Amino acid sequence: MNYVLPRLVHGLVLLTAVSVLSFLMAELAPGDFLADLQLRPGVSEETISLLRARYGLEEPLPVRYLHWAKSVFRGEFGFSMVYQTAAGSLLLPRARNTLFLTVTALILAWCTAIPLGVWSAHRPGGIMDRMAAGLSSFLLATPTIVLGLSFLLLAARLDFFPTGGMSSLDFDELGWAARLADLARHLVLPALALALSSFPVIYRHVRAAIGEVVDAPYLRAARGQGVGALRLLFGHALKAAANPLISLFGLSVAGLLSGSLLIEVIMGWPGLGPLLLESILARDAHVVVGAVLLSSVFLIGGNLLADLLLLWMDPRTREVR
Repeated sequence: MNYVLPRLVHGLVLLTAVSVLSFLMAELAPGDFLADLQLRPGVSEETISLLRARYGLEEPLPVRYLHWAKSVFRGEFGFSMVYQTAAGSLLLPRARNTLFLTVTALILAWCTAIPLGVWSAHRPGGIMDRMAAGLSSFLLATPTIVLGLSFLLLAARLDFFPTGGMSSLDFDELGWAARLADLARHLVLPALALALSSFPVIYRHVRAAIGEVVDAPYLRAARGQGVGALRLLFGHALKAAANPLISLFGLSVAGLLSGSLLIEVIMGWPGLGPLLLESILARDAHVVVGAVLLSSVFLIGGNLLADLLLLWMDPRTREVR
């Protein structure tokens, strides 16, 4: 508890700071939704004044923040002036979709990078090592937007993969097996594009971490006693190199979250990314701030999960205060 509690407190303080700064930047930015509405010929000054009073825009900034913060605890996340509804009803389903895409890509990236990185460190200079190094160099030099557009083009050329969305129009009429298949068809290309954008960094760190321990004396002794290569690499070497990789796990969550917003916009995945972009263009301040806050929650949660995994793998971290 002495290890987890300070990190929870730190996360809450960080979320509070993010909420304050994002709210200030959204509210103090030049113009707002009503300023755009004021440019319409049929809207009078009296109507604008009434709307400002209705939405509380005439109140002092600290009061507006406190009203918004209270709505966050109620799950409303303020009010969307564009959609005329609570921002939470827009944000929470989109946040679930973003989390689903990010977790899928995270699992795919790590489950690919770990075996390739471990085997490359075991056989440096081999065919697998050269192929994986070439692939990681190519992906590292390829911007995420190019990956997204390439997979979007692939979806447009093939009839099997949809070019956007999360489900088909007749999704509710399908059986459970057909629903899973339909969801997988919509998920595979966005998740693959997002996973490939994170694969090079994870692969190189895994290879470097395993390379530092693969020739350790106790591993050479185990090899001399007839321990098999797979057990030696994945049962001993990977465990010995786990600490820096677990720390990297938290950082990879941040990279995947930032990349997911772009992939969602390009490939039409109904997550926070398209909603955030639309809300910025429409100057829907509460939706923008809510999207930033939920993204920060995912980021802090990923780092906290990495800390818990590190505590589980290395009990010596319990001594850290």
